[in-house]
Parts: sequence; C-alpha cells; structure tokens
Amino acid sequence: MAGNKAKSFAGDTATLPLFSNEVLAQNTPSTASLSASRLPSYIKDHRMRLRQRFCEGGAAAMPDYELLELVLFRSLPRQDVKPLAHQLLKQFGDFARVVSARPERLAQVKGVGEALITDLKVLEAAAQRMARARVMQRQVISSWDALLDYCHTTMAHRSIEHFRLLFLDRKNCLIADEEQARGTVDHVPVYPREVAKRALELNASALILVHNHPSGDPSPSASDIDMTERINQALKPLGILLHDHLIIGSATELSFKSEGLL
Repeated sequence: MAGNKAKSFAGDTATLPLFSNEVLAQNTPSTASLSASRLPSYIKDHRMRLRQRFCEGGAAAMPDYELLELVLFRSLPRQDVKPLAHQLLKQFGDFARVVSARPERLAQVKGVGEALITDLKVLEAAAQRMARARVMQRQVISSWDALLDYCHTTMAHRSIEHFRLLFLDRKNCLIADEEQARGTVDHVPVYPREVAKRALELNASALILVHNHPSGDPSPSASDIDMTERINQALKPLGILLHDHLIIGSATELSFKSEGLL
C-alpha cells in the first residue's frame, strides 16, 4: 500500500522577493559582506543565471547547493553565498536536512544569523502546510501517496523521534493530525490510554500511527511492535480501528499493515 517515489515541487516564483537583490537583510554577518552595489559582476551574473534556470525549468534539474543558494540570496543579499551553501550541506547532508535543522544547530554554522534561520524555518513551515493541505478532509485510501508525502515532509529528517496520530472519521477522511510525543534519537514515549482518550474526544472512528526513525532505517523494533499492539488493544473495546502504523525512514517508509504486523 505504501509506495516510494522521489518527487519534486516547483511553484510560480517569478514575483517572490526570494529572488530580489534589492531585499537587504538587517543582520548579515559583516565578515563576509560586500556592498550590494559593489558585488562583483561574476556573482551578479551567477545569481541571474540561477534565477533564470529555476524560473524556466523548476527545481528538478538543480542540485541541492544551487537550490539552497536561491534561498540564501534573500537572506544574505550582500555576499557570495555559494561557500555557505556548501558548508550547510556538508554539515547537515542535504537540502531537506538543512531546512529542517533545529535553529540552535543552524546558529552554530559560521555566517548563519537570525535572518537566515527565520527564512529557513518559514520555508519549512510552508512546505509542511502545503503537504498537509493535500490530505486534510480527504479519504486516506484515495490520497495515500499524498499522505506519505506529508509524513516524509514533516518527519523524515528529524534528529529525534516524533510520534504523530492521524485521526479518521467513518469515511476514512483525515479529520485531525496531532503530534503526541517527542523522544530521543531511538525512543519516544507513548501512552495507549492517552491515545484512546484523544480519539474519543475527536469522535474518531479509526487511527493511523506515524513515527520516524532518525537512523533512516524504517525497520520496526521490538518495542515498536509491542507499543502498536498495546495501542490496538486499548482501541478495540471502544470500537476504534487501528488502520495502520507507519514508520518513516530517510527515504522509505514501512507499513505495519502491508508487512502483516497489524
């Protein structure tokens, strides 16, 4: 039931301030700054080429460092951002992990200030909200790929375990999505009675459990299997169906239902 697809998204960006050299950040680090009017022509030309490539062809053909540069242009308009883009990718691994990195970790990278951190967090929030809009109030079965996209967008690159509850109505439409707990790199505390109580409060008819494995491997642990069974036993007397439990890895996911574990 759970398919794995690599997908890219590109929107209409022609009028966004992201690509404007006129937007000046207030707290650009002075050590690497250049006057906006004195940017070397090769930097100006490079920015123009990147903007043109993105507007004409979208993000699909652009490597992570170029896409990240497009974001950095707005936050750091007075400097060459290519070295910082490479440094961020070296530190965190890929574009998604840069965007989803915790602010305190981003702040440890030389050249990263409050303006850049804010822009990255706004970008992260926008991506999550767009993915969520594709699945809310829709039948889960008919929008399964969109649901998986949403789970990966919100959870795949987290450095600690997060546990989410997706509440469904009688038509299997998603009526609520809530984060129930956060844990450590390899454990998240979950309380079956609290899960059942919240399902009753929302008048949910079914649930999907979702949590991530920061290691990137979605294989279930013994504690994952035990926790799923305990939640299932708490829901059954209430007539609430545990539809599935998804474990989100870095690039793939595991469905308890598809694997015969539920």
